[in-house]
Amino acid sequence: MKAGQRDEARKILEELATQPKPDYLSPPFVAALNATLGEKDEAFAVLERAYEQRNPWLAFLNSPTFDSLRDDPRFAGFCRRIGLPESVSTHTGGQG
Repeated sequence: MKAGQRDEARKILEELATQPKPDYLSPPFVAALNATLGEKDEAFAVLERAYEQRNPWLAFLNSPTFDSLRDDPRFAGFCRRIGLPESVSTHTGGQG
């Protein structure tokens, strides 16, 4: 990940944290920001909340944004639990 992308992700998360009552943000979007920053534990915590809320955006975990989580065994387990195909948990973002 390029430093500029990391800085931008950090800036977005910091801005969200300072808002008294932020507009609704999809938990998978927040998890994607955490994943981009390498904050895997926080990303998985947010994905769990999204699962509890039955957030429909979880269907898009095959996005390259989540590639940094794919090597973590929790990701494959999470994908299985929510019913996504195995290929989502192993997708590398490349053309196939």
